[in-house]
Amino acid sequence: MIEVKNLVKKYGDHLAVNNLSFTIEPGKIYGFLGPNGAGKSTTMNMITGYLAATEGQILINGHDIYEEPEEAKKCIGYLPEIPPLYMDMTPREYLEFAADLKGIKKDKKKDSIDAVVKLTGISEVFNRLIKNLSKGYKQRVGLAQAILGFPEIIILDEPTVGLDPKQIVEIREVIKKLGKRHTVILSTHIMQEVSAVCDDVLIINKGQLVAHDTPNNLGKHVEGSNTIEALIAAPDYKVKAILNKMDKIHKFEVYDDPQEGCTKAVITTGMEYDIRQDLFFACASAKCPIVGMQASEMSLEDVFIKVTGSKNKNL
Repeated sequence: MIEVKNLVKKYGDHLAVNNLSFTIEPGKIYGFLGPNGAGKSTTMNMITGYLAATEGQILINGHDIYEEPEEAKKCIGYLPEIPPLYMDMTPREYLEFAADLKGIKKDKKKDSIDAVVKLTGISEVFNRLIKNLSKGYKQRVGLAQAILGFPEIIILDEPTVGLDPKQIVEIREVIKKLGKRHTVILSTHIMQEVSAVCDDVLIINKGQLVAHDTPNNLGKHVEGSNTIEALIAAPDYKVKAILNKMDKIHKFEVYDDPQEGCTKAVITTGMEYDIRQDLFFACASAKCPIVGMQASEMSLEDVFIKVTGSKNKNL
């Protein structure tokens, strides 16, 4: 659907996007994450053809965005972080104008507009001036413009920024509906949003791709993510002796547990190795029963911090 190959964007001496490559497959919702200044918006603007790349290639359904811009852009609907609204128009006038710009045929224009109005829930403000609408409704009008004509690819840059919790939930539901018929790329700073709606996640940092997988699998690619916590009915020196004899353990820490006679062990192994069975037999052989054991899963926020070095979970 989208192929980004060795993409570079320079602003003078500043390298905003650094040899970035990835592929977007059809029929999924992608979360596009990164700290402020990581190059997210720059990359999205280049994918839509709004900005020229310094180097590299972007193919949209096989069409080069710079060599065949008209064919490539027909496949894309785009909502920038600040929606390109005309405040003295009504949503009706604005969408009719956008339909003309997109080349939607006259005999299909009304049906196309009616469909996006229904999907985004703006019928009750359809004939009011955009400047008099709430932030949430303005965002919905911008979203209606992006999906007008139902292009195959919908690109949304911070679609819920500045909205109240109720509006955020409503926009997320619209995005989920879009994901059933379109490929959606969603740039956001809100981790909960990615977990709620996205099938795949791309994380970029300093203009480079640093992680790409499903939200559930991202943690498996991060060192230290394969960690278990075990509660063992033995003093700490016995637990240390057991763990020191075991292969595959990268590191461990032991703590006294409030439960009398027990020690808590936090054990980290390689990313693909499950230590639980070996630990069970080692403790059984030493006659030190395991009282409890559970995997310690790394959250999306933790993965983000690990791969980007950002301490702010909402960046």
